[in-house]
Amino acid sequence: MSAPHAAGPPPQPNAAQIQLALRKLGVVGSVLYVAAHPDDENTGLLAYLANGALLRTGYLSLTRGDGGQNLVGPEQGPELGLIRTQELLAARRIDGAEQFFTRARDFGFSKSPDETLRIWGKDAILADVVWVIRRFRPDVIITRFSPEPAETHGHHTASAMLAVEAFRAAADPSFHPEQLKEGVTPWQARRLLWNRTTFLAKPGEDFSRYDKLEIGGYHPLLGASTGEIAADSRSMHKSQGFGVARSRGPTTEYFSTLAQAGAGPAAGKVLDGIDVSWRRFAGTDALRAAVEKLGHDFRPEAPHLSIPALLDLDRRLDAVPDEAWRARKQREVRESIVACAGLFADATAADHRVAPGGEIEVTATVVDRSPAPVTLKEVRFPGAAGARVADGRSLAASAAPGAVGVPVEIKRKVAIPADAAATTPYWLAGAPEMGLYPVADPRDIGKPEDAPPLAVDFLFEVAGRGLAISRPVAFKWTDPVAGERYRPLEIAPLVSVAPDTKLLLFPERRKQAAEIKVRLTAGAALVSGVLRPEAPEGWSVEPASASFKLEAKGAEAELAFRVRRTAAAGSGRARAAEGAGPATASAAAILRFVAQVGDARLARAAVHIEHPHIPIQTWLVDADVRLVPVAVDPGGVAKVGYIPGAGDEVAASLRRVGYDVTVLNDQALREGGAKALAAFDAIVTGVRAFNTNEGLRGAHATLMKYVEDGGTLVVQYNTNSRLGPLTAPVGPFPFEISHDRVTDETAAVTFADLKHPVLTAPNQITGLDFEGWIQERGLYFAGKWDSKYQTPLSMHDPGEKPLAGSLLWTRHGKGTFVYTGLAFFRELPAGVPGAYRLFANLLASGRSGRAHGR
Repeated sequence: MSAPHAAGPPPQPNAAQIQLALRKLGVVGSVLYVAAHPDDENTGLLAYLANGALLRTGYLSLTRGDGGQNLVGPEQGPELGLIRTQELLAARRIDGAEQFFTRARDFGFSKSPDETLRIWGKDAILADVVWVIRRFRPDVIITRFSPEPAETHGHHTASAMLAVEAFRAAADPSFHPEQLKEGVTPWQARRLLWNRTTFLAKPGEDFSRYDKLEIGGYHPLLGASTGEIAADSRSMHKSQGFGVARSRGPTTEYFSTLAQAGAGPAAGKVLDGIDVSWRRFAGTDALRAAVEKLGHDFRPEAPHLSIPALLDLDRRLDAVPDEAWRARKQREVRESIVACAGLFADATAADHRVAPGGEIEVTATVVDRSPAPVTLKEVRFPGAAGARVADGRSLAASAAPGAVGVPVEIKRKVAIPADAAATTPYWLAGAPEMGLYPVADPRDIGKPEDAPPLAVDFLFEVAGRGLAISRPVAFKWTDPVAGERYRPLEIAPLVSVAPDTKLLLFPERRKQAAEIKVRLTAGAALVSGVLRPEAPEGWSVEPASASFKLEAKGAEAELAFRVRRTAAAGSGRARAAEGAGPATASAAAILRFVAQVGDARLARAAVHIEHPHIPIQTWLVDADVRLVPVAVDPGGVAKVGYIPGAGDEVAASLRRVGYDVTVLNDQALREGGAKALAAFDAIVTGVRAFNTNEGLRGAHATLMKYVEDGGTLVVQYNTNSRLGPLTAPVGPFPFEISHDRVTDETAAVTFADLKHPVLTAPNQITGLDFEGWIQERGLYFAGKWDSKYQTPLSMHDPGEKPLAGSLLWTRHGKGTFVYTGLAFFRELPAGVPGAYRLFANLLASGRSGRAHGR
């Protein structure tokens, strides 16, 4: 599997883990857990099923969590989905389960399963769930959420509704019969259960009607209880701030039956009545006995002594009538042979990238670290047949008596086909649709990530029986702090074309051309060509082309261009005369940069996502720049201080329209005091700043003094829950943050006071300024507030009561305080003109609101 390898060297189980794997050879049952997002899974139950019940266990997350928030960096959308995918894979490496996905996009919070299924496209995602069920073949399917409408996310309820329907549909050969041509057969799970969580329980709720399962046992071979494994697994969801303490002791899970196939025991039992031993298959008595003896005879200090018994078991498995379980258990047996032999096989590249048409040196390394007689027969490198290496040497014989085996290294140059696709996740290779990611090859659906672009096959002979190991080619290096590190090999574009911004804003007051720089990075040596900007109608770019020559792989060049509007692009000027700038981001024009290298047109950039808790991720983005005219008046506000929160791009967005933004750290807050802050016309806190920044929480008095002395403070949304309670005041007067939000980005906005400074100066705000918003209006609105706060805006989702807590405004002393749950952290980076105009009014409202304050 590529996931463990990408996170480090090929795994080498210790003796206790080997013994657990040997016990698992006697279990032929499986459970699939189904929910909507990364973090929805019950890691405690997964850990118990995989390590206690020893079942094949999987988690199907319908989405990759790309519509959520990010506590580890500024990444949003697809980039956040990549992070959360890898966090799930890291969690599964801890709790022992497998990971699957559908094509569904996390389009943000949804209050209705009907809306969710409409946006996703019910039939498409139902087909994906059925495909995963047919491939995984679970005996039991468990949903995290109830299929009945409840006070929860619409995605949550929809995930359970789809599981209920897929439970029967997967067994129906007339449902998407094209799947049956791809090596799967109809499959009927025995039982469908709802895992009732106590986390969302109402006070005093009666759980006696649910069936119970105790999962909180201790696993001596792992040296950890289920609760400890589960906590370590859940703590991998770092982008969501879900680090949790380890729990030890009893843990009870609750279940009720949603559906059942055939006769069975009382409702709600997870495995009762389902034989998960080899007895479920006729003629396996000798096989069962062999598995039991293998486990009984295992010697932790000498795992290699179990290899003959494992080879015998491998032969016996040839007679198992069930093809899927036969293949699965033979794979597990061969993995156990490799582990018992202490056999290390690895394939590393001389660089982390190679371009199509190029070549790269690959080193295959093999070490047999036990007395087991293992013979290396062949190493097959990717590419032409001439790259095969026949070796036929005994690895154990290569070592001196009593010594650990000497590593065998074989190097070969591997040619990359000229038409090889550059590395990008399969679900991001094409333009996303509204509700799902299109996938070119339907067989990829369900996979957490792509297969590696290159792999080396090692063929061994052990006691006369062939054994094959495949290893993905990765790049290995030594970090002076972290030590040995791995990253996946990537196929790089011949030239990566990366504009220094994805968005250029053109305020009405800007008369001069905007400069943009484009960075070119060579994927191979000696690359030359011409970079041309392809400007849309109404825009001009100078120069019209620029030649480049990159001498070495990895070499970079930066080319500068000037972009200006022509008369045909001046619609924003007319709108400004009406009192509103261009209202929609969709009206933006697209400027594309294309590198012409021979006959090839290259117009994508390789983007890397690097965080210490996941492998380095690579994806390709179009070399496009959105050009957005916007009529925004800063109202005399020039200098803005920005206090970072959980990660957003608001500070960079404000710079795009001319603000002088200074990022303030804890030291600036601590040492400068209100006197130093007075140099700023306004101060803004990033999203969740009071949740994540302890220094900010301690600077409340300083910030209030800044406001009292005449400053303007704008606080973007924070959360307040039992997982992340606010422990310090935020504003000058009390208010409570709720879970209220408006998820419909087109929801009508009502103005409570048309003369309020937030709506009138320096920009006249109208309903047009709320057109073109993306994903949502806002989240974590104020729920209760002191009467000193004014609420100039009101909005609501269809069928719900109006919410006035999206924006609180008050005078305090000589200055102004604002709390807003409006999703500026999404709208500003997306280039929504009305969001810029409204935010400019918030920054200037201390000046324009002096006569309006109470």
